[in-house]
Amino acid sequence: MFTGIIETVGVIKNATTQSGVKTLIIEAPEITDDLSLGDSVAINGVCLTVTERQASIFKVEVITGTISVTYLEHLKTNDKVNLERAMLANGRFGGHFVSGHVDGKGVIKHISKRKDEWIIEIATDAQLLGQMIDKGSITVDGVSLTIFKLYQHKFEIHLIPETRERTVFVHKKQGDEVHIETDLLFKYVQKITHQNNSNLSQEKLLNLGF
Repeated sequence: MFTGIIETVGVIKNATTQSGVKTLIIEAPEITDDLSLGDSVAINGVCLTVTERQASIFKVEVITGTISVTYLEHLKTNDKVNLERAMLANGRFGGHFVSGHVDGKGVIKHISKRKDEWIIEIATDAQLLGQMIDKGSITVDGVSLTIFKLYQHKFEIHLIPETRERTVFVHKKQGDEVHIETDLLFKYVQKITHQNNSNLSQEKLLNLGF
């Protein structure tokens, strides 16, 4: 489990693909000392497992199933990535519940600056948009953010300078892909609501006095 509060930005030192598995070697001295084999790390919002660690670098492997719903296959040497270690049970909870299981991808359609904030419009598919609400929580490339405005085919987020400068958003441009994870609690409520609705019928409602 993660919070969506990025700890540091790492640099990919090597990226290779063999038999459908993508291997990433990432340099991140700020967090590597506290990493162990088997630990979970969110890389641009994708939960991956540390398979090797040496000095200031660590290695993760991306399997076919994860590649199919992310853009990790396109990452290359010298690319920068958002990093967050799994949250501690006794730590401060600063963002929102983030599983690291990306729901899908979006595409940045427009970026603009207004006073002290950056406004980013992201297009994605209808299924993901159906799991969003105005002022609700959203995770974009691992960053916990608020949906400022929801449109028919896109949504809008606003970044303060601190968030932009301390994450990969400083390098993002129009046309770039992003990982999207919708709010975990919203999905649970949505599923329960749909299940309850599926058990309702006009006859049952009448028998209950409606």
